Amino acid sequence: MKKIILSLIMAVMLVPTSVKADEGMWFLMFIERLNHRDMQKMGLQLTSEEIYSINNSSIKDAIVQFNGGCTAEIISNQGLVLTNHHCGYDAIAEVSTPEANYLRDGFWAKDKKAEIKPNSLYVRFFVRMDDVSKRILGKLNASMTEAERNKAIQQESALIEKENNESGKYTVSVRPFFQGNEFYYFVYQDFKDVRLVGTPPESVGKFGGDTDNWEWPRHTGDFSMFRVYTDKDGNPAEYSENNIPMKPKHHLPISLKGVQENDFAMILGYPGRTNRWMPAGGIEQNVKFAYPAWVEGSKTGMDAMKVHMDKSDQVRLDYASKYASVANYWKNRQGMIDALTKFKTAATKAKAEADFNKWANKAENKAKYGNVVATINKFYAATNEKARHDNYLTSVLRNSNFGAGPSSLGQGIEYYIAQNDAKKAEVLPQLQEGINETYNGLYLPLERDVLIAELNLYNKKAGYPVAPYVAELAKANGGDFTKFVDDAFASSIFTSKEKVLAFLKNPNVDQLKEDKLYQLSSSLLTTYRAKSEELVKLDNDYQTSFRLLVEGLRESKLNKIQYPDANSTLRLSYGKVRSLPADKRNDAKINNYTTLQGTIKKYKPNDQEFDLPKRLIELNEKKDFGQYADKAGYMPVNFLTDNDITGGNSGSPVLNGKGELIGLAFDGNIEAMAGDVIFDPKLQRTINVDIRYVLFIIDKYAGAKHIIDEMTIVK
Repeated sequence: MKKIILSLIMAVMLVPTSVKADEGMWFLMFIERLNHRDMQKMGLQLTSEEIYSINNSSIKDAIVQFNGGCTAEIISNQGLVLTNHHCGYDAIAEVSTPEANYLRDGFWAKDKKAEIKPNSLYVRFFVRMDDVSKRILGKLNASMTEAERNKAIQQESALIEKENNESGKYTVSVRPFFQGNEFYYFVYQDFKDVRLVGTPPESVGKFGGDTDNWEWPRHTGDFSMFRVYTDKDGNPAEYSENNIPMKPKHHLPISLKGVQENDFAMILGYPGRTNRWMPAGGIEQNVKFAYPAWVEGSKTGMDAMKVHMDKSDQVRLDYASKYASVANYWKNRQGMIDALTKFKTAATKAKAEADFNKWANKAENKAKYGNVVATINKFYAATNEKARHDNYLTSVLRNSNFGAGPSSLGQGIEYYIAQNDAKKAEVLPQLQEGINETYNGLYLPLERDVLIAELNLYNKKAGYPVAPYVAELAKANGGDFTKFVDDAFASSIFTSKEKVLAFLKNPNVDQLKEDKLYQLSSSLLTTYRAKSEELVKLDNDYQTSFRLLVEGLRESKLNKIQYPDANSTLRLSYGKVRSLPADKRNDAKINNYTTLQGTIKKYKPNDQEFDLPKRLIELNEKKDFGQYADKAGYMPVNFLTDNDITGGNSGSPVLNGKGELIGLAFDGNIEAMAGDVIFDPKLQRTINVDIRYVLFIIDKYAGAKHIIDEMTIVK
């Protein structure tokens, strides 16, 4: 334990303390030295030990990573989990049917026996972290290529992970920070028996749809509820009727006090990725080459999907999660293009890099840093067109199940064919499971149209040599892939589960390799992964130079950013409840919250995005808000803070100065969409669901007061 404490003290001493209060996503282990005093001045009433403790229960024990992509929090002593509706969307859609459509109609388990177990869903608890920079950097030297460096890092990381997993009890992950200048390991514990407890109807949980996504004012009840189960001794366990609700180390109390302008707000969660250290050339490449291709490819896939989703409830259910994910990033990337262009972010970064280049070429720095900026700029100049191509290609792979699927499945079949009889018997169940997952909910008419549209776009717009098989087909078909896809769907073994299983009874490698969808998919993936010798060299030099750029910027203190980019590790951000300028679209007295009355004003009967349940409208008319109304009499829905968050923070708890839950984060504002690259203190806002609206929906709308009763409510 002394060793752990010493490493913590040394780590925080290495981090500068001159930071802006509301900017940054911070490691919990740095709170005491780095942020605690600032946070106290803003309204925090907790000790750092109450937020992050290795030996005692603390707030960090109530924060979980939800299914690998979102954040959630434990809000009762019976393992009740709260996260966003859009984070639970996959699981809700999975357990829904056209007859019992929980996505459309909502669901509230009347008791624990009625809670529903989705097939694949888990939560990850953070146990502890520590700095292993000295140990790993000691295995590296400047003469190594990037491949050699990465191999050495992986080898040492594997040892560290094995040393700390306690014979498999924990999941341990060593992660790089500051572009590989520092390394930390993180210890987690995963729980896989997680069951659906409750969700509002989609007309509440996704109110506003794509139109309101990334916008303010917002009126969305973006939440869903689950429960973690353990074995009788409190350990992680596979699903069993004998499992019991978790008894967590800590659960968050819930405040009904509400929020006011300038109230302290703290968010803990798992932000996915930021690029605050990205060079100017990378920003320019994204804005002009990569993101426009991403946006166009996404919209192409969405349009093709929606035609079929609008015609069938079953198809809409099967593709709801995929469509929502594509749509979310489509609007995000367009917002990034607009914001980064408007604020001339690349130019700002280029000026900072010019200042760095002057410092780097001073006599005492030149040997190490002199060529850094030139090397980085050379890389981006050489890869701009490839970035455009790769994003069009990725759209085929991402949006069509026949982009990557046949190749991945086909390789599994090839492996199966090559085995002896005993090994085949061992491999077959896993292969069959993969086949079942691949074809679950697949709708061929939709897949046909998506694949045709994406291939036509990729071939036409890539601006870089396309996959060889695609080029061959385009030449033969005049750039229109309709006939090829129709012929391939008619002849391929990969268009249905039944065809694949029939092929497995008498498999033939030659027949497999002649399959048109297998050839297409293999060509796409081979092209996606391919790197010429020239590109390998450019990439190697770039990675080295980017790492040196970050190291030099920190050494020279020419960059105000002194926190590492987000990378799906637990972080804390803090700020205040903070309004935006007055907006006539918002009926609130101050533009930092929205109301149920404002929600009703957006109501459009039978509209896919703005419909509302009749009961919600009736409750508003009667002002039947129970104990959840604001003291001013209105029913709050959403509110704004200026916390620094990004994707992955969805579902993160918003806490007041006492560590009580006041809301959960679910979005950012489109005006600050450049926030993943550069933080703007004037524009940056986090959009949160007011916890009082969450409780109101559960209690007054759904009548599920038994769920409220297990929470710790602070009035």
